[in-house]
Amino acid sequence: MKVSIIITLKKDVLDPQGKVIHQALEGMGFNNISEVRQGKYFEIDIKETETKRAKDKVEEMCKKLLANLVIENYEIIDAQ
Repeated sequence: MKVSIIITLKKDVLDPQGKVIHQALEGMGFNNISEVRQGKYFEIDIKETETKRAKDKVEEMCKKLLANLVIENYEIIDAQ
């Protein structure tokens, strides 16, 4: 089963990479953007057939390794 996760910085945390991307987009003529926040995307293929168990295991992975819970949020967006 594949599980997809998005990890983003919390709103109160400065995002210097997002700022650089925003500036680059403005330099390319995309002037109608108010903010860019960047993040990480993971697709994990887990050997599990039950959706709830797969999501629970991936959630544990996020809490223990994939996300820095002090400055990041994570969201499991898909499991199939």
